[in-house]
Amino acid sequence: MFDMKNLGQLKKLDDNAPDAMKAFWAFDKAAFAPGAIDVQHKQLMAVAVALTTQCPYCIELHTQAAREAGASEAQLSEVAVIAAAIRAGGAITHATHLFQK
Repeated sequence: MFDMKNLGQLKKLDDNAPDAMKAFWAFDKAAFAPGAIDVQHKQLMAVAVALTTQCPYCIELHTQAAREAGASEAQLSEVAVIAAAIRAGGAITHATHLFQK
């Protein structure tokens, strides 16, 4: 199912839901614009979230954007470990519900 070529179909969303998609693209652009957090760190956060949600499109797009913003292999590696820790931590903390009486 995953194929980067599928992203070409986004134009259909733009055509069929123009107001909502214009709002989405404006929001996305604003979210990733430099502000209190620089673009590189925003893209690294996006990679971590993408790894956690396991969206292959987001992983590909935000990894590329992070690299373009200057992210190193070491930074991307640490982001992957952080994402893994967050997912594992969720399982561990939710395991406390197993022991409620």
